[in-house]
Amino acid sequence: MRKITTKQLAEDLDYYKVIDIRSIDAYNGWKEGAEARGGHIKGAKSLPYKWLHYIDWIEIVRVKGILPEDSLVIYGYDSQRVEEVAKQFERAGYSDVTVFNDFYEWAEKDLPMEHLERYKHLVSADWLNQLITTNNAPKYNNNKFVICHSHYRNPSDYDEGHIPGAIPIDTNSLESPETWNRRSPEELKNALEEAGIAHDTTVILYGKFSSPNNDDPFPGSSAGHLGAMRCAFIMLYAGVKDVRILNGGLQSWLDSDYEITTVPSKNEKVSFGVDIPQKPEIAVDLEEAKDILSSPDKNLVSVRSWKEHIGEVSGYNYIEKKGRIPGALFGDCGTDAYHMENYRNLDHTMREYQEVAAKWKKIGVTPDKRNAFYCGTGWRGSEAFLNAWLMGWNKAAVYDGGWFEWSNNNLPFETGVPEK
Repeated sequence: MRKITTKQLAEDLDYYKVIDIRSIDAYNGWKEGAEARGGHIKGAKSLPYKWLHYIDWIEIVRVKGILPEDSLVIYGYDSQRVEEVAKQFERAGYSDVTVFNDFYEWAEKDLPMEHLERYKHLVSADWLNQLITTNNAPKYNNNKFVICHSHYRNPSDYDEGHIPGAIPIDTNSLESPETWNRRSPEELKNALEEAGIAHDTTVILYGKFSSPNNDDPFPGSSAGHLGAMRCAFIMLYAGVKDVRILNGGLQSWLDSDYEITTVPSKNEKVSFGVDIPQKPEIAVDLEEAKDILSSPDKNLVSVRSWKEHIGEVSGYNYIEKKGRIPGALFGDCGTDAYHMENYRNLDHTMREYQEVAAKWKKIGVTPDKRNAFYCGTGWRGSEAFLNAWLMGWNKAAVYDGGWFEWSNNNLPFETGVPEK
């Protein structure tokens, strides 16, 4: 197998398509080996070794734009795994494949690296297990944490198995089932205090994904990890200073061979400690949404499916009107209201952040603008917002009311395939 030195790679970095086979968490910035600096080689694509055994591996490779005519350099922590991935590429018809086994040297030198800006808020199962078992973990400087198993009106989702020490949190406790908007400051204060969450508590959120059935009266009951994103957004809005998400949700915990439990947990009630909301700027309401539509330096971004966007379906069994908000940009969530394929990997971890940013850039969504993400009622908009927030986009927000609120106010809407 052909190998490349640190010096050679540094000199010709722009020539190669570099592939990082470490975990997505190491790619984002967590030090899972002995590297001096966290993150990945600048410009590298994330293709975790874990995915090598997926039947869809070659489709993932193609979606990432890794083509047979590219000159590839593969690197990771383990040289045997690096070589195994390199051989898989060769078997798939890639003729120019080189391995790089000196990542630690690269990280020690002043060579270009990148990382997800707020990577510490997107944690791995290993990190969470370390926190649970030792009461300490990297990038954690606190003495109190709460783990939340998110669900939507589905307590059995928690009862059937959850991470040890986690408490259940129903999304209905943080958002109103009448409007699907965040609840009032007083209601949020009561819900968070009952959960044992103060403004200075570290909160780790996760959910369980099972494929939702759109014929079910409550399809969202199966989209627990999407619900966790919604809860994370609302907690940030309220003022919880250290909100974290288990990357991949319960699936990541199970994939790492950690045990789940059916023993319930409950926290003692605490005082939240500050006024709510502490971050009102991350929530957009109807009047600001109208203002955003009329402002050239602001975007209203629809994180919905194509069928919803063109008015073929409303997306929800409780929303009658079908269509889109005129002037909104199409942020394309995936297949329907309960899936986020275009923002996630197959294992439900968050998609490589540069890929999300590149897709947004094509439609004019850039970090210098005020971007308010919305969907039908806020869940998908919250996940898109968190992608932006994790990248350090400080002007990002969620239009909380979304299509549900817009369509209920007899405001203009469009259907059909947009002309532009």
